[in-house]
Amino acid sequence: MRWFKPNLKSSLYALLGHNAAPKSEVGRVDRIRGSMLELLGEHGPSHHANLVQRLRCAYEPQALWYARNELMAALAAVHGEAMARKQVEGLTPLFGGLLPQSLTRGNRKPA
Repeated sequence: MRWFKPNLKSSLYALLGHNAAPKSEVGRVDRIRGSMLELLGEHGPSHHANLVQRLRCAYEPQALWYARNELMAALAAVHGEAMARKQVEGLTPLFGGLLPQSLTRGNRKPA
């Protein structure tokens, strides 16, 4: 009987509750991360280093979803609240199908 699987790293992550995401989901998360970092612009790393680090280290869609609040605050400080809200709302369609419905339920616009 084998106690350890060939890929020890994935086994440890599975024990900790981290499931490996499908490659298509990883690509989508990377695109969301890139879009969020792009919104911060060239001054993002110098003015919002903690947020940039948090975005770069986020590997799950939920982590990026929750980082939108901090991104909104950073963008509002530079562009104003109305423009920041418009930019952050533009990210919402990118999360389609990646999040539980309970997270996105309140973001639907009335018909």
